[in-house]
Amino acid sequence: MMESAKIKICGLSRFCDIQYINEAKPDYCGFIVDFPKSHRSVSASQMEQLIKMLSDDVIPVGVFVDTPVKDVVDCVKRGILTHVQLHGQEDNTYIRELRKLTGEAGKKVTVFQAFKVTDTQTLRKAQNSEADRILLDNGQGTGQTFDWSLLHDVKRPFILAGGLTPENLPDAIDGVHPWGVDLSSGVETDRLKDREKILEAVFSVKKH
Repeated sequence: MMESAKIKICGLSRFCDIQYINEAKPDYCGFIVDFPKSHRSVSASQMEQLIKMLSDDVIPVGVFVDTPVKDVVDCVKRGILTHVQLHGQEDNTYIRELRKLTGEAGKKVTVFQAFKVTDTQTLRKAQNSEADRILLDNGQGTGQTFDWSLLHDVKRPFILAGGLTPENLPDAIDGVHPWGVDLSSGVETDRLKDREKILEAVFSVKKH
């Protein structure tokens, strides 16, 4: 039997969000760190407080957008995170430096790297990424899907994001067979995380 896709719920910012996550038990949950353009942004210290409430069954992921590498390393060195997601213009040099500095501190970090998919050239760049996992999206929190037919030639496991909802998750998983799926606005109501939608999304993926 094929293993079910992993699921990540991103953009947590409130203590009640953590309660919803602890109940739903997705594989991963994400925190957008120090990115004021997002209404879901939290500071590193706020993220740390939220993670303290998080179930051990769920892996927290810090989402960073063009953040100085030393600030990301600090979160890993302090034991806040073992997983980070890069959502800006970071390149393989940045990833190597991140791994070097965390390794020197005796820490191992898992790196997800997000790419805005517009054409096959974008996908070539994604496939050459030295990140542990690539995340293929429509942009930074647009809440819109992109042309999934572009993904048929992707040769490495990927996380699908952008415009996913509890309703379209089955079609997404059956259509492009992602390693994982990532939802944020699709499990919100009035721009706030919705308990019922989170539970529905996680149940939909786990039973699939």
